[in-house]
Amino acid sequence: MNRVQNFVKGFEVFRGSEPQDAANTSSTSADDLLPVPSNKRTWVSFNFIAFWIADCININTWMIASGMIQSGMSWWQAWLSVCLGYGIVAPFIVLNARPGAMFHITFPAVSRASFGTFGSLWCVFNRAAMACIWYGVQASIGGTCVLVVLRAMWPSVNSIPNSLPISSGTNTADFMSFFLFWLISLPLIWFPIHKIRHFFTVTTIIAPVADVVFLIWCIVKAKGVGPIIRQRGTIHGSQLAWSMIAGAMSCISNKVTLVTNAPDFASRARYPSAAVYPQLITMPLTYCLLSLVGVLVSSSSQAIYGEAIWSPVDLLNMFLDDDPSPATRFGVWFIAVSFVFAQTTFDFDGDLTEKYFSTNISANSVSAGCDLTALFPRFINIRRGGYIAAIVGLCMCPWNLVKSSNSFTSYVSAYSVFLSSIAGVMATEYWIIRKGHYRVKDLYVTQKDSWYWYTCGINIRAYAAYIAGILINVVGFAGARQFIFIAGRTVPVAATRIYDLSFFTGFGTSAIVYWSLNRLFPVPGAAHTFKEVDLSNYTPANSELQSEVGSKDVDELS
Repeated sequence: MNRVQNFVKGFEVFRGSEPQDAANTSSTSADDLLPVPSNKRTWVSFNFIAFWIADCININTWMIASGMIQSGMSWWQAWLSVCLGYGIVAPFIVLNARPGAMFHITFPAVSRASFGTFGSLWCVFNRAAMACIWYGVQASIGGTCVLVVLRAMWPSVNSIPNSLPISSGTNTADFMSFFLFWLISLPLIWFPIHKIRHFFTVTTIIAPVADVVFLIWCIVKAKGVGPIIRQRGTIHGSQLAWSMIAGAMSCISNKVTLVTNAPDFASRARYPSAAVYPQLITMPLTYCLLSLVGVLVSSSSQAIYGEAIWSPVDLLNMFLDDDPSPATRFGVWFIAVSFVFAQTTFDFDGDLTEKYFSTNISANSVSAGCDLTALFPRFINIRRGGYIAAIVGLCMCPWNLVKSSNSFTSYVSAYSVFLSSIAGVMATEYWIIRKGHYRVKDLYVTQKDSWYWYTCGINIRAYAAYIAGILINVVGFAGARQFIFIAGRTVPVAATRIYDLSFFTGFGTSAIVYWSLNRLFPVPGAAHTFKEVDLSNYTPANSELQSEVGSKDVDELS
């Protein structure tokens, strides 16, 4: 028995020193769940700017506006939809990032304030599972970039014989490229996020330069930007309006994950304002500019090859066909390497509908690490959680998942509905119910007098609001995916339109229901005036978090 206990203890990462004895906190606390200590709060405004510049440079951003053009919009209509979508979602990211930036706590801890100490585990589990899945999916797409790099360096890669069976769903060259990309991503998981911020900076410099080079190269080869710029849209009236709305919503859904777990990165902010304006301005601006580059490059490709090539990876592969010159090979290599850097930098925040991908790795591992730490704090920290995500991503054979049926794309589309409902509850909790008042220490204890104990550690109000936000979109989701109800009737158009606005309907419904329930059944600590303060004065390693809380602050609480 002692040997078994010692073996199990050897895997423990929790040492039970904070905020109280280990017996009481081992299920709710771990070093990586506690507030980020001051020496690790290294993200200033520039780091958040670099974050979004690097995050936007990926295949998904290139292709999303192009897909709208394929649906019948003109290039400027598609670009306007992109600008509206990312411009709208940016404030929601800032809103939900605020608790992390102010109190330096991550998403698992912030979700406890809304859903309860134990009730938050369902939200965390959903995020952790999808982070692991998307790690694999992103790696499979990143592998295509590595294959372009290898082809540019060694054209003989094209002649590698396939030794894998058809049932594997891949071939030797593709699997080799996938595995190399997967392997390249592993070292980044080892380092804490505050130590790899300079890698983001390098990507911020290299990737935009490569994109500009790619754009100029395509325009020169096409002797102009191509016919798409002059092409008019083929849809009009209400059909155009709803197509533009759907396009904007696809951009919002593309970032709904970061709306939810925005505290994970904001918790590293050196000062709270660093996570406000840099994100509010840089995020939509960078996405709009790169989407425009994608439209222009795709337009040029139609003049070069007689068809619009919406994927930059496919276009680079076509450049390598027909015995390219050494200069062409070098240019393709440089651009493809920049895509590999971009793919390796951040996270997936979107859906797989119509093969749109946001393909960055590092933050997915960070999110998985934070979430798995919350689920198993005794045995998992952020580093271990990141490697678990990598292993799951490898074992799940993601190339088969990407090529699977509509059921997977339907599930991923529904993913934004679930997360928007969670985000609606979290934002309402912080900004409207408690108005910035926190008791950080209570986030890590399981005592009945804790603000976040609610009913046996679960906030029933939050779950009622969460379910309401999902239910309002269920009928429209079924209609959008061409499901038929048992009664044999198709889904009403109105329900489908509600689903087209799924982020707003999910976020808004959950927020309204949660606010209403709190009016009827107030939670402990509901505030009357707004003031961002930690009433517990919890300062394990964060002396600058101390706040002088007088009796006036306490009296403001209901």
